[in-house]
Amino acid sequence: MTTVAARLAAARGEARRDVEVLLGHLLGRSRAWLYAHGECVLTDAQTEGLDALVARRELGEPVAYLTGRREFWGLELEVGPETLVPRPDTEILVEQCLAHIPVRGSVLDVGTGAGAVVLAVARERPDACLTATDIDPDALAVARRNAERLGAAVEFLVADLYDGLAGLRFDVIVSNPPYVAEHDPHLATLRFEPRRALVAGPDGLAVLRRLIAGAPDVLEPGGWLVVEHGAEQGASVRTLFAASGFSSIRSERDLAGHERVTLGTQ
Repeated sequence: MTTVAARLAAARGEARRDVEVLLGHLLGRSRAWLYAHGECVLTDAQTEGLDALVARRELGEPVAYLTGRREFWGLELEVGPETLVPRPDTEILVEQCLAHIPVRGSVLDVGTGAGAVVLAVARERPDACLTATDIDPDALAVARRNAERLGAAVEFLVADLYDGLAGLRFDVIVSNPPYVAEHDPHLATLRFEPRRALVAGPDGLAVLRRLIAGAPDVLEPGGWLVVEHGAEQGASVRTLFAASGFSSIRSERDLAGHERVTLGTQ
């Protein structure tokens, strides 16, 4: 027989945190409950289920995919292999978006994935008119379920960047687009996440070029474009902003000090 305490004690370092999350998910219990009920004996089925999850984690599968959940901006979101796993650094994107939304303003989230960014905005600015697009209908289905569960009013559209938005204008366009170069060695550690949501050509800028060049046709006068990008892409992205007529261009740094978000106004 195996107890909760024994399984937790057998893990070390980051692996222990993973076991805590996976065991809590399996049992439907909180981390605090696990430690308060360490004497609880796991059934054979529970032990086998935990072993299977741990084995998948050891192969590199993200914990978020194993549990089907990821916290972002204080929201519990459904995630899956159709969507990227939201990262803490993307909260900087949300912060910069929020800073530029006028009262009852309109926001377009391009490439929404699981809906992390637009739903964080919805939480903070329920007065805003929110639209989100994604090229992948399966990812968009996840975002819709998240919005429904959280009671957020968002219009979701299947679209490749600005396709189908002719005539619409927004006060803020926000996006965490694919920006990894196709031969980037870091892709090996991201192999479980959807490649289309990660990779953007030889230099990682293919989608950003289209996103930035097309934004002036979809922004209101004085509107803002706010995009996430790679740690070494800041200078290139600022150049793209300038070439498309943006002003007040600047980049914001992530928690590690890397330029991660660039924004500008028309």
